[in-house]
Amino acid sequence: MAVLVQAAPVYNTSCTVKLERRAWHTLTDAEKLAYLSAEQCLMASPATLGLSAARSRFDELQQSHAMSVDVVHNVGAFLPYHRYFIHAHETLLRTVCNYTSPHPYWDEAMDASNFVSSVLLSPTTGFGGDGVGNESCIADGPFKDYVNPVGPGSRVNDHCITRKLGACESVYASRLAGREFVDACMGRERWGEFWPCVEFGAHSAGHGGIGGEMLDLVASPGDPLFYLHHAYLDKVWWEWQSLDPGTRLTEISGSNVPQAFPVPEPFLPGGAAPLPPFPDPDECPGFPGSPPAPPGVLPWEARGAVGDAGNVTTMDHVLTVDGALPDVRVRDVMDIAGGLLCYGYV
Repeated sequence: MAVLVQAAPVYNTSCTVKLERRAWHTLTDAEKLAYLSAEQCLMASPATLGLSAARSRFDELQQSHAMSVDVVHNVGAFLPYHRYFIHAHETLLRTVCNYTSPHPYWDEAMDASNFVSSVLLSPTTGFGGDGVGNESCIADGPFKDYVNPVGPGSRVNDHCITRKLGACESVYASRLAGREFVDACMGRERWGEFWPCVEFGAHSAGHGGIGGEMLDLVASPGDPLFYLHHAYLDKVWWEWQSLDPGTRLTEISGSNVPQAFPVPEPFLPGGAAPLPPFPDPDECPGFPGSPPAPPGVLPWEARGAVGDAGNVTTMDHVLTVDGALPDVRVRDVMDIAGGLLCYGYV
């Protein structure tokens, strides 16, 4: 397993000039192409961290996520970890590939129930479209030829970026991106109610609605759409925090060991945003559920939670990206303009 990097994080103590993250559909074509070019640059930049499977800086982030997969989903650190993970991606784009703009996000509510028509999937000014053929490899756009070594699932095996937007389970999942489901989570008063609601709803919508690699819990950062999806989830979290900053900038809880939580109350029958009926099993056999990971053994050890003495997530819980940036604690990322982080959302 990679050695955790415990160097002190670098703080911007003033944060007077924030990076203002914007929705992808509001960017000019030139701004979109600049971002896509920077991502391609990251994919072409040789790995430096000594991780076992990664060949590029892009792969290193993906493998770091894979190494943490069992302690950053269905746990209290889910949103803090991914906030720092997106910050690491943004930092690498800017420092390694000379990207000069803030990290964009995907305003997924605009595309709810119709991901296949999203402007993000443009072959010329977007991330390319749906997967095709038996392997569901994306066939157009800037990333169609990228060969990824991390995944599928628990394998280390060269493969293309895959998507399955037309699958019945993907169409269903994309409906959960609807504004009514986000608003239902925004109405949760406490952190312990909010984060499971977001992870179950909006988080599932982006991953499941794209399908393919995005639905691969281990290897999902292999699709560059991952980063715009999680930037959007971070925006949702920040908007919720901003409703009561006196409480929500310091409130954290949850288990450090992944636990299956029940369907959040707002999504139950009679709730604020009840789930739509599942597809007919004859038309969508095996739904619901994620596809099983292909067999294989990861070339790294499972990681346990770091920094918490017990099984309750605290502000001292350590977040690591395996040397891409120094390790930090949850308290360091609770405020997106609080010193370590310095950005906002428009």
